Amino acid sequence: MSDHVVTLTQAERARVRVNLRPKDAATVLIIDRSARTPRVLMGKRHPGHKFMPGKFVFPGGRIDPEDRRMTATGALDQICENRLMARMQRPSPMKARALALAAIRETFEETGLLFGSSELGTPEKPPAGSWAGFASHGIFPDLSAITFVARAVTPPRRPKRFDTRFFTIDYGALAGKVEGMTGPDSELIELVWVTFADAQKLDLPTITQVILKEVDARLSAGFAPYLPVPYYWEKNGHFVREEL
Repeated sequence: MSDHVVTLTQAERARVRVNLRPKDAATVLIIDRSARTPRVLMGKRHPGHKFMPGKFVFPGGRIDPEDRRMTATGALDQICENRLMARMQRPSPMKARALALAAIRETFEETGLLFGSSELGTPEKPPAGSWAGFASHGIFPDLSAITFVARAVTPPRRPKRFDTRFFTIDYGALAGKVEGMTGPDSELIELVWVTFADAQKLDLPTITQVILKEVDARLSAGFAPYLPVPYYWEKNGHFVREEL
């Protein structure tokens, strides 16, 4: 997977703002492998958004303090936890766990999909807000269902900067669904299931194109836990790919 090259668009290359520290964020590729050719869920951002209007993206967003306090079932694979903590300021298993939970929460907020287990009853005393809504459906988020597959940091002096961890989760881990979370007035106005090849034909941010190629190659290689996790960031003015 080392042959993936990042070619930024003119807008993505622009360096016009005061440099900001990247905010921790998490996003998730939901993959349906029930057919011979895997498909991935993509969401189209509202055209009125200032940030990436009309682009197709994976569900995701910034980590919230409540992500550290939500009760979950299962645990991250040790190799995923170790790689999440690599190259991290103040690394801790708690932060690695919170990043994975942020991906599950953001998926619920943006798509209405609840990934977890409905066999354990209702989580007690969930944090207020989205996690309370999640728990009200009698579902515990399941950390064992999620896999860390990539990381990318927005280049310096961009209007918004994120240190994004990319996860995957199998659609078979779905425990519930809330209708009406996407639509003309929502952050994501539509959801589409597409093959990885067809996803590349959508209007995508550059890094989304790159991560799709990475995960497609990972699936082709058997999706083994030991496969490297790519880390994209800008070094000496050039976007580079390293491995965690």
